[in-house]
Amino acid sequence: MSAQNHMSRPDPTQTPDAADTTGRADTGRLSRRTGLRLAATGAVGLASLAGASAASAAPAHRGGGHGHGGGHGHGGGHGHGGGHGHGRDHGRAPEAGETAHVKVTATTLWVDPRTNREGIDDGAVSTPVDLDAWNAKMPDEETRKWLTGKLESQAVLGSEVIVDEVDEDWAHIVVTAQGTPRDERGYPGWVPLAHLVVDEDFAERVTYASTATVTALTSTLTTPRKGGGVELPVSFDTILPVTGQHRDSVEVAVPGAGRALLPIEDVVVREHGEKPPLPTVEDIIATGERFLGLRYLWAGVSAYGYDCSGYTYTLFHHHGITLDRDAGDQMRHSGLESVEREDLQRGDLVFFSTEPGAESIRHVALYVGDNMIMQAPNAARSVEVVSLSEYDTDGEYAGARRVELATS
Repeated sequence: MSAQNHMSRPDPTQTPDAADTTGRADTGRLSRRTGLRLAATGAVGLASLAGASAASAAPAHRGGGHGHGGGHGHGGGHGHGGGHGHGRDHGRAPEAGETAHVKVTATTLWVDPRTNREGIDDGAVSTPVDLDAWNAKMPDEETRKWLTGKLESQAVLGSEVIVDEVDEDWAHIVVTAQGTPRDERGYPGWVPLAHLVVDEDFAERVTYASTATVTALTSTLTTPRKGGGVELPVSFDTILPVTGQHRDSVEVAVPGAGRALLPIEDVVVREHGEKPPLPTVEDIIATGERFLGLRYLWAGVSAYGYDCSGYTYTLFHHHGITLDRDAGDQMRHSGLESVEREDLQRGDLVFFSTEPGAESIRHVALYVGDNMIMQAPNAARSVEVVSLSEYDTDGEYAGARRVELATS
């Protein structure tokens, strides 16, 4: 997620991006957690193939309430977000201390367990998930902005996690691929236990098999069989071990579900350990442009919605470059070269603070040249290209960083 929210003007039409939720309080100013919650409530300004779909129950929820939520605009329509039943299961539920893998399209990490809103967040916590249905339940800014400060991040199908604690039907995990100073092992949060699986066959294949990376915005895993196949939607940048290849499809291992097929035109296959070629600036920008119009989602790290730093994290991760998960950490902990404003180039990351001169970072965007930025801005809007000067009317520009890329 991005860092904290904009705290300089009370403008309810401008919602904050996701939070740098370290929760550390510095003497004389609000903690990041406190700041984002104030912004979320309008006190300050902008800143697994598993189970039958309808029959799958969501984990128990607590409260959920109705807060300030999210947005106008559109752009969610990139494929399905649910999934249908399958044959026999593979693997088992994890226990505390074990390594597991995500077995749904994308699991959403919550700050606290059982805080999902009944009737609104069901698509995010059910098994299988239905992310399209979840997005459809948040058509307005208020319902979407409610998520501010309640979610941490997301992890797509096949992501490795470490389970720290199991509390009934919820698990506290860290996502090992998402860097953060909060935990050296990965990004923390609570997810429904049913979204995870210990699948020894899948885990073993990850150590040696070729990989299929989803390059389509979304695709669909299928398991053809008599009487009709079953299917599971998958997001852009999902990476799964390859078990076979056919003329029109690639067979992959799916955690908790054995094997399934992906259309060959929707993936790129690489040898085990092979990294994507170093991208050019134009590669990164072209990838980002594919998501223009996609509705913002606090904590989002999938093609069903991104927050600001989830967007930049995914754009670079897809091309083999790892950044930290949150905006402030992308600026300060990813080892990137600092760039002066007058030296900005296409592909640089630009950062914005919670108020002029503040240390806390609330937002990151991709500079695309000619004083323009591409960004996932806030719950009221969608991925867009806007003027840097018009966006930063309050002087909250905090600096820029340059990722080393291939020359054209």
